[in-house]
Amino acid sequence: MDKQEFTEILQSKFKIVRTEAGYTQDAMSHTIGLSKKTLVQIEKERILPNWTTCISLCALFRDSEVLTNIFGGDPLELTQVLSRGSAIYPNYEKENIYWETLESNNGYKFEFNKTNSIYRVLNADNQPVHASYIEREIRTYFERKSNR
Repeated sequence: MDKQEFTEILQSKFKIVRTEAGYTQDAMSHTIGLSKKTLVQIEKERILPNWTTCISLCALFRDSEVLTNIFGGDPLELTQVLSRGSAIYPNYEKENIYWETLESNNGYKFEFNKTNSIYRVLNADNQPVHASYIEREIRTYFERKSNR
């Protein structure tokens, strides 16, 4: 697969990804950073999204089942390979100095980032599973997942 084929595939799936996420055209255009007019043109397959738009879609909706199924895995990993020739995986152990664990239960952790004020939940494998600026939202998620 090359960038052109990748872009054409994304063009054909843009609307499906948007509806899968429950976004209106207004919300999607704001989230991706496009005008609504441009989004409509992409969804009607009149214009191809540019490479930056493709990367934005893959980064912001990397949890999309549509994208995962079409590309056979993490769409952001594929964008790195297409752009850089290889995928680079960050060393997340260095980020420990930024995160404060607020609570732990049944292998789950509820954390707060001291630099950017994001809250997140990590699973038993120490992988982030949900994040938000809204503490109540993340606390509720943590309590539900950790059976509190």
